[in-house]
Amino acid sequence: MALLLKDGAVAEDAWVVVGDDDAAAVPEGAVIVSLDRWRRDRAALSARNTALGIRLKSSQLAAEIAADLDRFTLVVLDFPVFRDGRPFSTARELREHHGFTGEIRASGHVLPDQYQFLVRTGFNTVVVGEGANLASWRHALSEISVAYQAALSAEQPLSNLRRRLDPSGS
Repeated sequence: MALLLKDGAVAEDAWVVVGDDDAAAVPEGAVIVSLDRWRRDRAALSARNTALGIRLKSSQLAAEIAADLDRFTLVVLDFPVFRDGRPFSTARELREHHGFTGEIRASGHVLPDQYQFLVRTGFNTVVVGEGANLASWRHALSEISVAYQAALSAEQPLSNLRRRLDPSGS
């Protein structure tokens, strides 16, 4: 069973992942469905009075769910391999361009070294493997104290600090 990290701490996961099988019944409570299942069973899923999450593959874009974002409490973005950075862009697009304020969760092949960047691009939670070294995940949040690029968080990138210290730009 995987662990869920939120702000560097282990968090309880109340969500149930529902498969794409036509015969699979959707259980009561908070469920996560794939984009394909959402497209197929949209009417039935929309009629439920419980939290709904959607899972996107790295090749699926935020624009594909933008019109329905108000129906989702959670968006899970899958990293098939650690070098596939498309979910970072998708998370940022969901926050900045589509105004999504719900939970964005990283799943798949995510490394502790990526944790701080996940948070900076809009992720709230990360699914880590059973037996993960939680100390390394927590350390990753504070390991780097200066950022070079802008982020969704309130902290300012190093370039802004340089401009404040040298307004002439020289």
